[in-house]
Amino acid sequence: MQTIAKLTDKAIILLQNLIETPSFSGEEEHTALLIEAWFTHHNIPFNRENNNIWAFNKHFDETKPTLLLNSHQDTVFPNKGYTRDPFEAQEEDGKIYGLGSNDAGGSLVSLLATFTYFYSNDNLAYNLVMAATCEEENSGKKGLNSLLTKLPKIDCAIVGEPTLMNLAIAERGLLVLDVIIKGTASHAAHNNPDNAIYNSIKTIQWFQNFAFEKISEVLGPVKMTITQINAGQQHNLVPEECKLVVDIRVNDCYTNEEVFAIIQENIASDKITITPRSLHLKSSSIPKSHPLVIAGIELGRSTYGSPTLSDQAVLYCQSLKMGPGDSLRSHTADEFIFKKEIEEAIPLYIELLNKTIINS
Repeated sequence: MQTIAKLTDKAIILLQNLIETPSFSGEEEHTALLIEAWFTHHNIPFNRENNNIWAFNKHFDETKPTLLLNSHQDTVFPNKGYTRDPFEAQEEDGKIYGLGSNDAGGSLVSLLATFTYFYSNDNLAYNLVMAATCEEENSGKKGLNSLLTKLPKIDCAIVGEPTLMNLAIAERGLLVLDVIIKGTASHAAHNNPDNAIYNSIKTIQWFQNFAFEKISEVLGPVKMTITQINAGQQHNLVPEECKLVVDIRVNDCYTNEEVFAIIQENIASDKITITPRSLHLKSSSIPKSHPLVIAGIELGRSTYGSPTLSDQAVLYCQSLKMGPGDSLRSHTADEFIFKKEIEEAIPLYIELLNKTIINS
């Protein structure tokens, strides 16, 4: 078994290489090769489909429950505010700069090091699966969701995202709706009591004021926000329809299907159509009584509910979001992660698993 210090040094080098290898969603071919090289170097057999790389612990036992370790390789595009080269892993004042350093390169390399540490252990109460996946940032079809039918039954998961190594024990789901309010087209000079824009006011107010009954202890209420509105093309023509886009962040008290049904029941009519863009980005949670959460709290980590979406949304098991870095740095110009955060994350992950998956 390699020392934690050596694995940490290798993980930081891998992070630097990942930063300097562009990996926009759907274009992770070259970072996937870097992950392959990590497994090859450590004599760990691995599998690859598209740009997803995954591996099983050496003594995998089908009679044991399985813990998934997962984080993503892909990044968003760098925004225009960068003052540094986003693809140069610059180290300065204890920080490692570069696109994807914080979201989620630090988590990915830390989990890879953790998996490698436990790979040959023959005294595990859980199987381990490590999945370095793609297309997380765009919720693509070839990401983690495409692997689930190829993996054994997953009993619980740790999803690596920047949480300051605190425990995100719940995460909001996402439901995006396209709403069309119908009216009657006419010349603006004529009286028209069926103006689609005016008809939309009541619907807009409903989304603004409606409160779902169930409030999550961790995530709070379901949050609905109208983020786009579009109607009309010229000043003298009353449009026949008004289009709204509604962003809904679903708590762990409802499924996306339940939220959609409640909305339909309240506002759908012959003049209003509501279409969900997808229903699969669901909320997720893990109880405070779960051994992973108990162990994390014993290690001094706090718990909270996360408003941001991750690959937890496609899992059908209890899952915990936890990783080095700060979510507030994600997708920002001159993204960085503190080197110390990785140096602290790997032993913390290892201690968390020592407390939960090692047979006593």
